[in-house]
Amino acid sequence: MKLSTLRVLAVSAILSVSAIAGTAAYAENPMVGGAAMSETKDIVDNAVNSADHTTLVAAVQAAGLVETLKGEGPFTVFAPVNAAFDALPAGTVDTLLEPENKDQLAAVLTYHVIAGKFAAADVVKAIQDGGGSFKAATVQGGELTFSLDGDNVKITDATGGTATVTIADVMQSNGVIHVIDKVLLPAS
Repeated sequence: MKLSTLRVLAVSAILSVSAIAGTAAYAENPMVGGAAMSETKDIVDNAVNSADHTTLVAAVQAAGLVETLKGEGPFTVFAPVNAAFDALPAGTVDTLLEPENKDQLAAVLTYHVIAGKFAAADVVKAIQDGGGSFKAATVQGGELTFSLDGDNVKITDATGGTATVTIADVMQSNGVIHVIDKVLLPAS
C-alpha cells in the first residue's frame, strides 16, 4: 500500500471516530420539555424549544434579557418549568410581565443566573467542601444556598423558598442549564 493511501485511511479513521464521539456527546445532553438540547446552541435557542419553559422564555423576552443570555457567558441558569410559575400566587406572572414591572421581572430572572459554568459535579463538590452547603452570588446580586437532600441538589432562595434540580447538566454553547421545580425569589 502506498504511503498516501495509508494517510487517507488514517485520516478517514480519525474523522469517523470524531464523528462518533461528537454524536455520543450530543446524545448525553438530556432532553428537556420533549426537545433535544444541542450543546452547539446558546441558552435562549435551546430554551425556546422546550415545551416546559414557555413561560420562562416569555419572561426573558419581556425583561429584555434575550441578548444577554445569547451572549458569550458562560452562564449557569437555574430554569424553572412552567408549573413552577403556575404555582406562584394568582396574578404574579401577569403582573411581572407588565411593561412597568420590567425591572422587577429582570431582577427575578437574573436571580436564577450565576456567572460561570457550574456543572452538577462542581455544585456537589462545593456543597461537600462547604460542610453541607454552598452559597453562590447571582447575577442579580443576591445569593442562593445549595445543599443536598439525598442525591438531589436543593436551592434555597432569600425568602426561604426551596427548589430542587430535576434535570442537571443541560450543556449549552455559552454555559449550562439546570432545570428546577420552583421559582427562586430574591429579597424584596
